[in-house]
Amino acid sequence: MRLVWKSLDKMRCFRKRSTIPFLGVLITCLLFLNLYMEDGYVLEEDKRPLRETSMHPSNTERYVHTFRDLTNFSGTINVTYRYLAGNPLPRKKYLTIGLSSVKRKRGNYLMETIKSIFDQSSYEELKEIVVVVHLADFDLAWCENLVQDISRKFAHHIIAGHLLVIHAPEEYYPSLDGLKRNYNDPEDRVRFRSKQNVDYAFLLNFCTNLSDFYMMLEDDVRCSRNFLTSLKKVVTSREGSYWVMLEFSKLGYIGKLYHSRDLPRLAHFLLMFYQEMPCDWLLIHFRDLLAQKDVIRFKPSLFQHMGYYSSYKGAENKLKDDDFEEDSIDIPDNPPASLYTNIHVFENYDATKAYSSVDEYFWGKPPSTGDFFVIVFNKSTKISKIKIVTGTDDRQNDILHHGALEVGEKLVGTKRGRQCSSYITLGEFKYGNIEVQDVDHKIAFDIECVRIVVTASQKEWLIIRSISMWTTQPPSQ
Repeated sequence: MRLVWKSLDKMRCFRKRSTIPFLGVLITCLLFLNLYMEDGYVLEEDKRPLRETSMHPSNTERYVHTFRDLTNFSGTINVTYRYLAGNPLPRKKYLTIGLSSVKRKRGNYLMETIKSIFDQSSYEELKEIVVVVHLADFDLAWCENLVQDISRKFAHHIIAGHLLVIHAPEEYYPSLDGLKRNYNDPEDRVRFRSKQNVDYAFLLNFCTNLSDFYMMLEDDVRCSRNFLTSLKKVVTSREGSYWVMLEFSKLGYIGKLYHSRDLPRLAHFLLMFYQEMPCDWLLIHFRDLLAQKDVIRFKPSLFQHMGYYSSYKGAENKLKDDDFEEDSIDIPDNPPASLYTNIHVFENYDATKAYSSVDEYFWGKPPSTGDFFVIVFNKSTKISKIKIVTGTDDRQNDILHHGALEVGEKLVGTKRGRQCSSYITLGEFKYGNIEVQDVDHKIAFDIECVRIVVTASQKEWLIIRSISMWTTQPPSQ
């Protein structure tokens, strides 16, 4: 086993600066994952409590035990956590929000972050959320003092099951001494980021069975109002499509959403490569390994970095997400639909990208009179608002210069797919855009199709940047 660990320890997850092609590492890791996940191979020795083998371990023994835990990627890591505040939940929730926090040399924003999560959530939203705080510092006196403050200020949330505070004992950590000096980072920097990877791994491991989805935040973040409602809209819009990680902030490890079923694998992955690179680099490789090649990030961002001092040495950190909006979050519903167009599509800028809430768009060659772009809903829908934007900031002339917006009913099958046989015009595009309010009051029928019609040929190409639909909510939920 020691020879296996020694061989594993030679793996390197370098980026562009590495002299070893990362593709080889990815393939090796993927084969490793498949071997143990598909065969379900678990050593009997893995079932022993970790505490039994870590009372007086040498560094080698600690490495070997960590490796043994990694042999069952579909299961949780065997760690005994301390509950510092709160108790095990009686039922699964919709979303777990995970925070890992350590003692900072300058500034501490954890209390503000927790407060922002609760203040920006409605009573109904709080029923579907649990916040898990991992106090990951080895200074137990600091942990105890902080948990006393948390318990005083958020007692009712702890009692209601909205907040848990946990600690993973130091004896469960792999060695943090003599780590590899990748990227010419100083020794203390390598130790800090390596420990942070393990902190996150243990947090993810704890949260595996608490909810359907898991959101990673940092401990110096503020939230947009009713972020859960916005997040749920996005998740609903992605039903039927494959994803590993959805991003609701472009910064660090903030606002990254996972299916809870993927947490064991991610926890093992972070622990396996804990000394190789920072966590926000590792998560990109994890996403790639599970076959999500592209970033799926949503705008506006739901979370903002607010800390002024970094948790590493108290260095200044002024990073801000310029896509963040604290108020006026109005993410469209965009009910499931199929999209068709007879406009010649440029490269891979296909029709579906105009309907996505991700930052992407449709791009077609110059349209002619009568050309169309049709959205056909999977089922008839009541629509309250439609907003369509064409062109981009850097291609402001690639707009729809002359066009109309129509809604239709009575679906029929055609050679080009399903389309409606009857349409009513809602309005004309002006300067490439159109927004129609109170559609459900203007249209008597449930809508089955929405169509954009080109009413005059143009020489310019056409970018449809976004098609946004808001549905009429039922009177009672």
